[in-house]
Formats: sequence, structure tokens, C-alpha cells
Amino acid sequence: MTPIKYIFSFLVLIFFLSACAKKKVEETKNDSEIIPVKIMSINREAIGQNIHASGIFTTEDEAYLGFKIGGVIQNILVKEGDAIKAGQLLATLNLTEIKSQVQQAQIGLEKAERDFKRAGNLYQDSVATLEQFQNSKTALDMAKQQISILKFNQNYAEIRALKAGFVIKKLANNGQVVGPGTPILMVNGANNQWVLKVGLSDQDWASVSIGDPAKVTIDTEKGQNFTATVRAKSEGVDPITGTLWVTLKTKEIPAKKIALGIFGKATIQPHKKTTAWIIPFDAVVEGNENEGYVFITRDEKTAEKVKVKISSIEHGKVIVAQGLEEARGIITSGNAYLNAGSAIKIIR
Repeated sequence: MTPIKYIFSFLVLIFFLSACAKKKVEETKNDSEIIPVKIMSINREAIGQNIHASGIFTTEDEAYLGFKIGGVIQNILVKEGDAIKAGQLLATLNLTEIKSQVQQAQIGLEKAERDFKRAGNLYQDSVATLEQFQNSKTALDMAKQQISILKFNQNYAEIRALKAGFVIKKLANNGQVVGPGTPILMVNGANNQWVLKVGLSDQDWASVSIGDPAKVTIDTEKGQNFTATVRAKSEGVDPITGTLWVTLKTKEIPAKKIALGIFGKATIQPHKKTTAWIIPFDAVVEGNENEGYVFITRDEKTAEKVKVKISSIEHGKVIVAQGLEEARGIITSGNAYLNAGSAIKIIR
């Protein structure tokens, strides 16, 4: 073999070895970009999920009392905490203005009566027309109605207790100018029917039914759980808090341990079952108590990052309400090394 042939053969060998090495490096590189993961199959499950909420104590029969008309407060005769009886006078307005209006209306009524009598006599003598007689009758009727309205308002220039109970709050003071219907006193009934009013999200509100059992705790009785039941549900969103509410009734808490506005916590146990996905806590890579992110796969080759709505976290398990509708499996191991679109290799 000539030297040229040796050289040519040597170059071909070098090229072949170089190509094999390059291919091996590329294969190694591609293998290093594929992340081994573990997945678990998921399905919706029917769950009786407890609902945790908080709120304040109030009474079923609390009422805000005010004057029907506006004016200057003459006297508020009770203070906060006072016991009251049905029909008891609680507050009055200065009646100077309303009395003057009643007297003015009385004078107008007397004139309307004279005019009607005069028009009747003239009509009988054919001096006044039927229309003039009828107009005088209309004026008399209007004067009677006007004085009835003013006397009615005069009677409601004072506040009286609707029933026996207690004064919870005093919302105004003597000498203050108030408008019609302005709350002056907040009262409740003598039976002290205390309820805990808690705000819920729309999903939790839909899960709760009247009669569902609950557990209630209060700071004044730490370490104790009191049984309660759902007494009522709101029919609309609270315009201030933007939530829907339910009221819980309990007879176990001593009335002396509760006052208006005391904070309470509740755990409601709905009879109505909901469906959700239950996934391991480690499957969630980011999130808070309401939402988070997990990695799923649709083709078992590529990881996809999706946002999920979290209902609750209980005993190391995450209850997911939305977000996993199209997932074939959820990645539970190796997700810390993943990005959206990462290539994956499933290991058993």
C-alpha cells in the first residue's frame, strides 16, 4: 500500500471516530435535558369538605330605632346597656317646629270649613256655581288630610321601645340635628337570641344548607368547641364585604359570655357533597391558600404548568376545585427541576 493510501485511510478513520464521538456527546446532552419524574393519575372525588369561617356575634332581633321626621334631638332617655320595657319612651325631638306646623294646618282647616259652608249657602241661593262648591269641598278634604299627616308625624317625633330588651348602642346625642330615619339607638330583645354571622365565598355558600352542623369557638372560652347549626343563609351579596353570609345558632354558649361584636370562629360540616381533586402537598410548586401552580402532562413527554384553585389544605393533602379538568396525570416528583415545556421521562 502506498503512503498516500495510508494517509487517506488514516483521515477517514479520524473522521469516523470524530463523528461517533460527536453523536455520543449529543445523545448524552439530550439525555441530560430530559428530566425523570413520577406522575399519579387523578380523578374527581366526592368529598364532604369542612368549611372554616369567622365572623361576629349578633342577635336575631336587633333593630335600629330612629325618628320618622328630622329635627333636633331634645332628649335621649336611656344609655347603653339599659334594660327597656315594651312601650317605654326612649328619645324625643324638640317639638317647637312640628307643633307650629300642626297649628298652621289647624288654622287652614278652620278656614277650609268656613269656605265650604259659605260656598254651600251661595250654591243653594244659585249665586255660586257647582264647580265652586265642589272646589271648596276638595280644599276642605285636603286640609283634613294635611292635619292628619302632621299629627301622625308629631306622634312619631319620639322613639318608644317595640318590646322588652336592652340598649346595645347609642348612636346620637342630645342637641344633635338628625334626618328622617337616622338611627338613634340600637336595641335587641330580652331573650338574647345570639347568632354568629360569618361570611363565605360563593362556592362555600353554595355548599352549605340550612340545618348543617357546625363547631364554634370564641376567645372568651378558649379550648372549648360549642355545637351549632346553620340557621339562615343570605339571599344576596353583602355590599360592604362582597361576601355571602350564613348565621349559626348555638344554645351551648352562656349568654353572659357573649356580647355584640365578639369574634367567633366556625367549622361548618356540609351535608351536601362536592367534587374535587385530592393531590399531595408536594405536587404544588407555588401558591397560597386560595390558588397555586402544579405540573401536569397530557402526552407523558412534556410538562405543562397550570394554575389551580385550592379549596383547602388538610392533613398534607391539597383539595383542588378547578384547573385539572384536562390533565391525564399530575407530576408529584421531580417537579422542582421543571419549567413549562420541559421534556420529561416517567419513572415507575
